[in-house]
Amino acid sequence: MIRPPRRSRSLLLAAAAALALAGCGGAVRVDPPAPDPTAAAACKTLAGLLPQRLDGADRVESEPPSPYVAVWGEGEIALRCGVPRPAAMAPTDQLSTIDGVGWFADPRADTLFTAVTGSGYVEVTISREHQPGIVLGELAAPIKKALPG
Repeated sequence: MIRPPRRSRSLLLAAAAALALAGCGGAVRVDPPAPDPTAAAACKTLAGLLPQRLDGADRVESEPPSPYVAVWGEGEIALRCGVPRPAAMAPTDQLSTIDGVGWFADPRADTLFTAVTGSGYVEVTISREHQPGIVLGELAAPIKKALPG
């Protein structure tokens, strides 16, 4: 089901707020998604497979704590597992495949990428300090294992 654009804007604003507040110290604020039961189980598996270091950035705590959210650096990289299908993604859109995972690059936000799997969607926000290809490549193996296509 496609969500109305308002929901997508609020998700983008939440991700942008996480990046903006990253320099404030402490846990990074990221709104956790509310995945359906199938995606929730897969996302909890993914949480245990994610790296402690991603493209040179250490994993840090998120606020509120959630098994569906992971953050690296001072909020430069944020992952949300179990998000809804991106509203901007049309059925005919081509995905970019990196190490076996199909990624939708949101045309409205060049720092927002969503992994499209058979078990759910994984949203990754990447600040300009990091190379998306490297980050998405490092996330591919755990995503493929936890959320098979």
